[in-house]
Amino acid sequence: MPEFTCQECGDTFSLSQSVLDRYPLWTPKQCMSCRDSSSTRRSPKRGAKPVSTTTDPTTGVFTDGSSVPNPGPGGWGAVYVVDGEVIAEACGAEAETTNNRMELMALIRAVELVPAGTPMKVFSDSNLAVRTINEWAQGWERRGWKRKSGPVENLDLVKAAYAAYRQRPELDLVWIKAHVGFTWNEYADELANRGRVEG
Repeated sequence: MPEFTCQECGDTFSLSQSVLDRYPLWTPKQCMSCRDSSSTRRSPKRGAKPVSTTTDPTTGVFTDGSSVPNPGPGGWGAVYVVDGEVIAEACGAEAETTNNRMELMALIRAVELVPAGTPMKVFSDSNLAVRTINEWAQGWERRGWKRKSGPVENLDLVKAAYAAYRQRPELDLVWIKAHVGFTWNEYADELANRGRVEG
């Protein structure tokens, strides 16, 4: 039976073949538990603070990562912007990777763009990556880097990202909605694509 990774909680789950046969082009993104809870939840849990859909932020570090196909060649991008002016940017690639790994890599590299001691928001459109660092990693670390349901996926990058943000408490990691026209989120998406294509 095919297994999938929930984009909300990170757990692996499976669906019956009869369900998958009914929707041949569908790739499920949520486990049943998260799907059921999201129907009653109006906003993400603590740590994954959404940005208002009417506000286009002009200051912060904006990150993105992707792989095409997933898994496959991937890229990540990060841009540091103050009042709409690019201060620094970076992008990179891996030959064989996943979307989640590239999202985490972008968040790790984002830390390097901001001078130490500078308070700044770091925006990611990956709710999974934001919640991993802001909510779940602390508990996984206490349990010896294990989830209740099994091993932590992408453990090397999860550890690195968690350590990076713990060492930089002045950085506020925030979830931002994807593909709704936010200028610098789209810019980070282009950087990730450039990294993947040129990498």
